[in-house]
Amino acid sequence: MKSLVNPETGMIDRRILTDRDIYKQELEQVFGRCWIVIGHESLISNPNDFHSGYIGEDPILMTRDAKGKTHAFLNMCRHRGNRVCRADYGNAPSFMCTYHGWTFATDGKLVGVPGYKEAYFEELDRSQWGLIEASCDSYKGIVFATWDKSAPSLVDYLGDAAWYLDLILDRRAGGTELLGGMQRHMMATNWKIPSDNIAGDSTHVPVTHGSMGMIGALGSRTRPTTLSANPTSVNVYAGNGHGFIGKYDGPPREVNEGMNIGGVVAEYYQQHAAEFKRRMGEARANQMGGPTNIFPSTAFLGTSIVRMRIPRSPLKTEEWTYCLVDKDAPREVKADQKRRLTFQSGASGIMESDDSNNWDQVSRSGTFWKAKEYPVNYQLGLGRDKRSEMMPGTLSPNLSETNQRGFYAFWAEMMDASSWSQVKLSPKTFSK
Repeated sequence: MKSLVNPETGMIDRRILTDRDIYKQELEQVFGRCWIVIGHESLISNPNDFHSGYIGEDPILMTRDAKGKTHAFLNMCRHRGNRVCRADYGNAPSFMCTYHGWTFATDGKLVGVPGYKEAYFEELDRSQWGLIEASCDSYKGIVFATWDKSAPSLVDYLGDAAWYLDLILDRRAGGTELLGGMQRHMMATNWKIPSDNIAGDSTHVPVTHGSMGMIGALGSRTRPTTLSANPTSVNVYAGNGHGFIGKYDGPPREVNEGMNIGGVVAEYYQQHAAEFKRRMGEARANQMGGPTNIFPSTAFLGTSIVRMRIPRSPLKTEEWTYCLVDKDAPREVKADQKRRLTFQSGASGIMESDDSNNWDQVSRSGTFWKAKEYPVNYQLGLGRDKRSEMMPGTLSPNLSETNQRGFYAFWAEMMDASSWSQVKLSPKTFSK
């Protein structure tokens, strides 16, 4: 795959967006190996709670068993392969397959088999026929899972990205939660295009989302006509495919955003700014919980949106969007954050509509006979990366595609490696 991805020149072969064989390989070597976000602990807060999801195209069940342990299982009966649960979420002590009645507890054990005595003569070893379980771990409330038993630890996989995730997930002592319900919709795009966008594409905002500026949704009622460098803004490639949009100094951006789009949110952030500073320390005190992509396809949009992008085919991606809030935030703040999500980034939000149309066309260009001869250009800011003693990761100006080049370089490494032992992970360089 490295022949199709050249981070040194910034050239990417657009066939990686449309080729079905490449897509099938991705399901195995990217989604089948990496730590994939499957939910949040708040979705399964009680014993025997469950929540359905996906790892790649494979349906999974995230459960909290009767003893309180979190699990991730393949949502497949071991008898014939029927799904054992067809509900999106709920609470149940067990799951019964609707085909032949095999029943599984929330810890994955096979606890019921019709005809166990009369037809199997008690010779079926039920301990060997439980649900297929993935490795499961969590970081600050976000639950991850991987099928690969040889995968690195979640902390090692996140590396320096954890330093930036804390700005979103560890703002207050009470942690975060997802508000009830989610918005989901299908997009006619390859999953990598929206992922590389949120990983560090600052330059599309004044063009793609110019209409938001004209109506005041981004602050002042103006539409920028040219791109300009922001000396306080920075793109951060955190290694291992993870990207973050941050800032060098100045007041935390979420306070400014709160002033622009909702006084109650601004007031809340200002009231708890001191706690945020104590928890984050001086180096992070003036950072923002900016747009973040955790490789391969989980997006955090500021401090109030988490989005899982699920591959469905080379040119189809399903998007699940949740409202992420501080657990201890007042009810009116949570309500306002959810309102803003729906307006801007919901399934029919103004920002999402802008983006999805572009992503459709970009992805589809890889199907055209002539267009396939020409690569995708990711050369913006090439060769202008640097390191900082204040922030982890590789830093570049906001007018840069460093994060996208890193995203595709790691993607190619995962696709070429036969196991995790052949993948060179970026180490964690900051402890706080």
